[in-house]
Amino acid sequence: MQQTILDRIDRVADDVVSLVLRGATAPLTPWEPGAHIDLALPNWLTRQYSLCGDPADRDSYRIAVRHEPLSRGGSEYVHLFLKQGRRLDVSPPRNNFPLVPAAEYLFLAGGIGITPIVAMLRAAVEGGAAATLVYAGRSVAAMPFAGELRSSYGDRVRIVATEEQGRPDFAVMAAELSPRALVYCCGPASMLAAAEAAFPAERLHAERFQPTVRTFKPNTAFEVTCARSGQTIQVPPDESLLDALNYAGHAVPAGCREGVCGSCEIAVIDGEPEHRDDIGAPAGRLYPCVSRALSPRLVVDL
Repeated sequence: MQQTILDRIDRVADDVVSLVLRGATAPLTPWEPGAHIDLALPNWLTRQYSLCGDPADRDSYRIAVRHEPLSRGGSEYVHLFLKQGRRLDVSPPRNNFPLVPAAEYLFLAGGIGITPIVAMLRAAVEGGAAATLVYAGRSVAAMPFAGELRSSYGDRVRIVATEEQGRPDFAVMAAELSPRALVYCCGPASMLAAAEAAFPAERLHAERFQPTVRTFKPNTAFEVTCARSGQTIQVPPDESLLDALNYAGHAVPAGCREGVCGSCEIAVIDGEPEHRDDIGAPAGRLYPCVSRALSPRLVVDL
């Protein structure tokens, strides 16, 4: 973890604040558009937030947090209790949503889903790509960074206030899409579903804040051997691999516990994992918060 100081906290939309975190003792770890950090809050919760500042700024990270009344307490703490000057630990940035080089981009954002797109649009424009953004939200007042984006990028940015204008028509956009363009989408589940229905899968890159609802076969028991310690642990059907490892004394970091953030990634040495995450685990890796085993035994690098 890296120690930071909360340098600024600003309201950037209805129920959304922006936090600027400065390195407390050293320059912060570099990052690329699409990356996120884990923020360790003083109430013992850890939450993931996309970086929405300038990757060239080595002195600070910027994130944005929407107040979700039905959340598990992270956004409530940020909005009600965090104060300027507080020291906060953050993880080095991780990127499960990288910006692939292309000549053209269509960026689609909904609400707080604008956060990873801010840095992507900046990088695309600075790199000379043809880039446009369609940014939808209930109202302009509820859309963080709407004014900043229009001021910086002019007619590259289309703001859609859905209460007045309705939802953007992705089918029309798909029909007009340049064959050179990639599509990047981040927003609520309904927006992602509409994008997946409209755009070719091989050209669409999407990031989810919540896992996709999917059905898996019933959980079965398996065992996991930790190669470095030599310990073998039984994982019953009603317990996650992550919890079994933690209960056995292996403190695997974890944030979302839903297979969308990647903070609990571990290496698999032997056995066949059953991947249940929404990120797409790299070869030889596993997210134990949700994934299990197809083989009777896994060997992991712990």
